Amino acid sequence: MLIRRDDPCAPGLRALLERHVARARAETAPGSAHVFDVEQLREAGVSFFAAWDGGEPLGVIALKRLSDHHGEVKSMFTAEQARRRGVGTALLARIVAEARALGLTRLSLETGSWDYFAPARSLYRSRGFRECAPFADYRPDPNSVFMTLELPGPLRPP
Repeated sequence: MLIRRDDPCAPGLRALLERHVARARAETAPGSAHVFDVEQLREAGVSFFAAWDGGEPLGVIALKRLSDHHGEVKSMFTAEQARRRGVGTALLARIVAEARALGLTRLSLETGSWDYFAPARSLYRSRGFRECAPFADYRPDPNSVFMTLELPGPLRPP
């Protein structure tokens, strides 16, 4: 598996992202889906990555910079045929590394509260994310779960 910075409009990725957006909206109450579409993933301040196995896209993830020290995980999705193979864990590790490289000290995300999103919430918890209050422009919503991970800053000499 290769994870690389990519273009959401690249062959194979657009179709995967369109399936992701459609599924996220179908599995969330109206007005509660905060998934980024292809055009939003191409905006300034968003870093987009894809996991590949040869020419097959396995999954995607993005990092939206909210401030000098805070970023948001966006549009994480693993293709159905690639689930339970460590793709999500690898993508999340790549985004955490990217956030650290950018000097971010906090990484947050919004995911759904419905059963469909339970595997994602479990993955985030296993990687150290904890539930938190809404952040950025989000508002309390029973259909959303907000999570955050504090990233250690650079080591300082004693």
